[in-house]
Amino acid sequence: MDTLETRELRYFVAVAEELHFGRAAERLGIAQPPLTRAIQKLEGRLGVLLLERNRRGVSLTGAGEMLVHEGRAALDAVTAAARRTRRAGGVDSPGGPRNRLVLAVKAGASHELLHKLIDGYAAEPDSAEIEVLPSGTCEQGEMLRDGRADVALMHAPFNSLVGFDSEELMTEGQIAILPTGHPLAAHKSLSLADVIDIPDLPLARWAHDGIYPPGPGPEIHDQTQLAQLIALGRTAAVFPDSARAWLWAEHTAVPLTDAPSVVTHIAWPAHSRSLALAGLIRTATRL
Repeated sequence: MDTLETRELRYFVAVAEELHFGRAAERLGIAQPPLTRAIQKLEGRLGVLLLERNRRGVSLTGAGEMLVHEGRAALDAVTAAARRTRRAGGVDSPGGPRNRLVLAVKAGASHELLHKLIDGYAAEPDSAEIEVLPSGTCEQGEMLRDGRADVALMHAPFNSLVGFDSEELMTEGQIAILPTGHPLAAHKSLSLADVIDIPDLPLARWAHDGIYPPGPGPEIHDQTQLAQLIALGRTAAVFPDSARAWLWAEHTAVPLTDAPSVVTHIAWPAHSRSLALAGLIRTATRL
């Protein structure tokens, strides 16, 4: 049989991520015996072994690795369908039912571009309400996949556009954001090598998939924290040139001569059939 139930997928993904039936059962809020039976029934229906069980614990087979990858995507798609359907029906919209689009943007994205996009779209007849949802550096793709967002501003080469439709909106250079009193802040330009290994000013580290990259710089949770630590002379950061719009008086922006250009795209799920979203994309490409 080629069909799978969302309950089965949810059970299997929990076991695959925990690699322990007891912890997976606790996470799911069910007893362990019915969870074990459900996985055995799933293996029997598919005709493949998904999990290796021995005294050392539980591990995934090759087939199990495939199903956990596909299963996560399928569960995200189901969740996304529910979220987008509720938004399309105006459920939970402020001020009563109205079609709504959620636009995910990286904190610190171009304010000018956002203003043009939102104001230009609002002037269109039958435009939907736009909710702007700030996100971390690389979270926009995940938010599109699981339905928290309908559309996103994404930035190549930092964001992957694989699996999405997109239109290019703008291209810009990059800058180093430094404390105004630091010696490097007096330079008219710098190279990436100049700012990557500053002994007294390590680059800030943003989490990706919940994991911070190794390095001496501070772990950053949001833009306000980053701005404060730069002002205090504790860290530096590299951003697209449009980040100048949110700099404090204690910050100095220095162009980076050899940093790759940053290309801003508006991106959306390839399967989308939303008329409101189509109108927003038309506005974005026109602007």
